[in-house]
Amino acid sequence: MSKFVLSVLVENKFGVLARVAGLFSARGFNIDSLAVGETENPDISRMTIVVDADERILEQIKKQLNKLIDVIKVQDLTGSDFVDRELILIKVKAENTKVREKIIKVVDSTGAEIVDIGRKVLIIEESGDEHRIKALMELLRPYGIVEIARTGKIALQSDV
Repeated sequence: MSKFVLSVLVENKFGVLARVAGLFSARGFNIDSLAVGETENPDISRMTIVVDADERILEQIKKQLNKLIDVIKVQDLTGSDFVDRELILIKVKAENTKVREKIIKVVDSTGAEIVDIGRKVLIIEESGDEHRIKALMELLRPYGIVEIARTGKIALQSDV
């Protein structure tokens, strides 16, 4: 099994997301990541779907997606040049000045940003590829991660 990144253009209509998600669940396929947003055309949305599958299952998924009436185009980005990003918010324990200063140094050294300062926690924001996100999480883990909110992957093909 490998991770595949699909870019799916769909009509920006009520219920399309539910139909796509239903297609996956009805066939027992798991979605690792799903992000949906309007494109440069307000009538069209782009779904970026990351799925863990083998080649046979991937082909089945693409065929089933193409059968949905609201699907305009299905593109497998895996193996092509593409740019992907995720966003993460990490709430970290910072109960004293010494710990807070260490966390600030970590954040500054990675290019992440502190977006909220509480009495006992800091909330840090980072965007980047999966490796950048994971690296920041590992650097902050020793301080005590309280909570994480993470978007799904978004991606665009680099050269068409």
